[in-house]
Amino acid sequence: MTVLSAFWLPILLSAVAVFIVSSIIHMVLPWHKSDYPKVPNEEAVRSALGPLSIPPGDYMVPRPSGRDEMKSAEFAEKVRVGPNVIMTVLPNGPWSMSRNLILWFLYLVVVGILVAALAGSALPRIPEHHEIIHFITVAAFMGYAVALWQNSIWYRRAWSFTIKATVDAVIYGFVTAMIFAWLWPQ
Repeated sequence: MTVLSAFWLPILLSAVAVFIVSSIIHMVLPWHKSDYPKVPNEEAVRSALGPLSIPPGDYMVPRPSGRDEMKSAEFAEKVRVGPNVIMTVLPNGPWSMSRNLILWFLYLVVVGILVAALAGSALPRIPEHHEIIHFITVAAFMGYAVALWQNSIWYRRAWSFTIKATVDAVIYGFVTAMIFAWLWPQ
């Protein structure tokens, strides 16, 4: 067993490395360019939604108020006729990536902490190099990807989006593993 505090350097460096790799994947490569296609007749959609002043948040349309309404013929007709929408409304104004990038980096640190806690308790004090790489890759991959699959299962997020994010997570998991293997506490 290895104490969590012994992993502070691989936790931070793996977060930095994954942050850089993810930035390259999202900003330089065209891999994620098609993740959010343009809605048909965007201006009509904007004109229809704008006056409603929908506060930022996640919404479902139609949305039943309870089980009884969900079972009603009226609700069934709304679903049949459509549109059926799950949407996220963002605040109006300029888009700043600062908040998102800070939260992303903190998330990477949290994944690193959880991976270190798991590896420190599961792997021997001085594991084989391949054991570290295998274990950390799988554990980090789970932290980076597995929860995303639920969005395609339950909310019909495009599987292409989820598959690309899953491939990204394999890369992030391997980068994390390489940093941990390099800096494993002796």
